Amino acid sequence: MKFSSPTVCNPFEHFSRRQILGAGGGLILSGLARRLAVAAEQATDPGKPPMSVILLWLEGGPSQLETFDPHPGVVAGGDAQAIATSLKGLQIADTLAQTAEQMHLATLVRSVVGKEGDHERAVYNIKTGYRPDPTLIHPSIGAVLCDADDSGADIPRHISILPGGSPARGGFLGARLDAFKTGDPRSPVPDVKARVEDERYHRRLADLSDVLETQFMRRRLIDMQSNRTLHMASTEAARRMMSSDQLSAFDVMTEPAASLVEFGDDAFGRGCLAAARLIEVGVRCVEVTLGGWDSHVNNHSLQSSAAGRLDPALASLMKRLEERGLLESTLVVCGGEFGRTPRINPAGGRDHWPHGFSMLLAGGKFRRGHVHGATSKSVEAKDAEGHVGDPVTIADIHATIHAALGLDPSHEYSTPIGRPMARSEGRVLSECLQG
Repeated sequence: MKFSSPTVCNPFEHFSRRQILGAGGGLILSGLARRLAVAAEQATDPGKPPMSVILLWLEGGPSQLETFDPHPGVVAGGDAQAIATSLKGLQIADTLAQTAEQMHLATLVRSVVGKEGDHERAVYNIKTGYRPDPTLIHPSIGAVLCDADDSGADIPRHISILPGGSPARGGFLGARLDAFKTGDPRSPVPDVKARVEDERYHRRLADLSDVLETQFMRRRLIDMQSNRTLHMASTEAARRMMSSDQLSAFDVMTEPAASLVEFGDDAFGRGCLAAARLIEVGVRCVEVTLGGWDSHVNNHSLQSSAAGRLDPALASLMKRLEERGLLESTLVVCGGEFGRTPRINPAGGRDHWPHGFSMLLAGGKFRRGHVHGATSKSVEAKDAEGHVGDPVTIADIHATIHAALGLDPSHEYSTPIGRPMARSEGRVLSECLQG
């Protein structure tokens, strides 16, 4: 299915996006033509709050059978039991008891299929919607969103908390859209406080301006009339961040003790609480990483432990966003690079399985209380085909996320080498979105 933006009264409607982008030539991504194209796309409903994304990244490959798609009573199901949820007829694993109470808020996709079984390649695939390409680095979801709308906070608009091994990147859209990386919100954000008195601080900034601007432009023969380089733009952004009241959104320790406990009061829980606070001050995408899912041995123990950390944080995040009226403008995306094999190996573990796993999607235009797809209870690890009902590709997930954000998945970029590249090559899962 091809997504098309709603018809609106738009001052740019007599230009196609291709015509506007084409006017920019080799500098298409940074010129006036690009700004006009973005304005045309974002003018659909100026009265609505801007959309944001919180990505809960489950690093290592969570087992669908121990989380969102249990199959108790069969060999493939292992030791996980199924429990009822707030959505009638839906059961998930008993490792997610608190999340079960919030499933009426979410769309659960149980039939994601991919073609990458290696961690590094699969992470790239899930985070960008594309398989790795040696000639190109694709942008992550957060980079795409921030590129499409450059409004937002004084602090970075794209943030990775507890970034793990693969923080989100801007790819061919530029390093300026890479996620700002920070650790456990229990500690202050590093390097945002001046270490000298104000007078000396401002004198250093003036000296820095001379070094970065005047000398650089002279060396590179840049037109002095412009009186500006990207070095100084970055410095000014850093200064705004250092002086911004929005930095307090990172400080979860100002929250009531009860809130910290609700989220789990560990690094991941505090990261999810910080994500909710950051969205409130205008940050557009926050990625929070939870490791511990790579269970080639002792699967049930490792998966249960990781799920025990995910459960209170995910449940409390959805609940808080709903109570504060933010779920309509915030997508919550929860998943990892692939699932785990239906067969338990001789070491009591499950191996990599991209042939039918689960992702949770909530907020924005996603339907509430909806389940898409299914996996067979009788599948064995050797049977990678035919056991998934209503399969969904990773590109389809990305196309649907873009649509839920109000972005056109078929929007075509021109990469720095002039190569045309769509936001997504997948189809929009209209059945997962509100009418």
